[in-house]
Amino acid sequence: MKTLVTGAAGFIGMHVSERLLSMGHEVVGLDNLNDYYDVALKEARLARLQTRAGFSFHRLDLADDAAMRELFDRGGFQQVVHLGAQAGVRYSLSHPHVYVDSNVRGTVNVLEGCRVRGIEHLVFASTSSVYGLNARMPYSPDHGVDHPVSLYASTKRAGELFAHNYAELFGLPVTALRFFTVYGPWGRPDMSPMIFARKILAGEPIEVFNYGRHRRDFTFIDDIVEGVVRVLEKPPVPSPAWDATLANPASSRAPFRICNIGNSEPVELLYFIELLERALGCEARKTLLPMQPGDVENTYADMSHLEALIGYRPRVSIEEGVQRFVDWYRPRYAA
Repeated sequence: MKTLVTGAAGFIGMHVSERLLSMGHEVVGLDNLNDYYDVALKEARLARLQTRAGFSFHRLDLADDAAMRELFDRGGFQQVVHLGAQAGVRYSLSHPHVYVDSNVRGTVNVLEGCRVRGIEHLVFASTSSVYGLNARMPYSPDHGVDHPVSLYASTKRAGELFAHNYAELFGLPVTALRFFTVYGPWGRPDMSPMIFARKILAGEPIEVFNYGRHRRDFTFIDDIVEGVVRVLEKPPVPSPAWDATLANPASSRAPFRICNIGNSEPVELLYFIELLERALGCEARKTLLPMQPGDVENTYADMSHLEALIGYRPRVSIEEGVQRFVDWYRPRYAA
């Protein structure tokens, strides 16, 4: 298969691309290499991919309408994994237009390219942030998500809705995966594992919001990749049992589905920090702070949909995952 992976220089994009290449796929990567975080890290990820046979790369912006049309016109893609996005909850509070351009306009450009070129399956990266103020645990795709608390979440929810439009109107098979707090080697430096590890090793205090009482469904990158590539092989079909009077948002009469992808074992942030301290051999200096705007208190994934679809079960425990992350991070920090 020839697969387009957007956000290929990103954390999840690099790992998904590597896995697809190892399965014999031809992978075309797309990324704009923006400076939201350290560009050198993105370039290092990209350099890994560029050593692999079957990989090619285009540096362009998802929101560039003409460039995206040309890419799809010339690409010959059979399937698309759309991971490219402007990430970050707090950054969205001060830079809303960046999120609209990338996560809304950019996603529409991907959908339009898929429509015109008859793509067999589009797997789209959404986020657990769309659940917002939903207090029902665990979070399920069967639940409504009408009260997001960040602009980032709203743009991702908009992407889900546009994706359903294309599935309904044009028969485009789309799976939206809501990721839950992904961590591991080559992770994003703006996320807590990288921030905490760097500051703990440097002897600097770490800011612990909500006094460390957050519970997060931390999901190791290998488990995420396994779910993505296995879902990609199963395009959705219209659900004959779908009932408009019940209007379950997880499925549709169109070839569209929404699934969570997480560990389904949330842990308290203070325990995550404790595991980091053990693996690093250093004690953290903690500054305990109240909840930040845009944050949600807990995340917890109901994985029943993905388990029924592909038999998905995460395999990496939080203890193993933190140790594997630290084993990768230590030499990089030392260097």
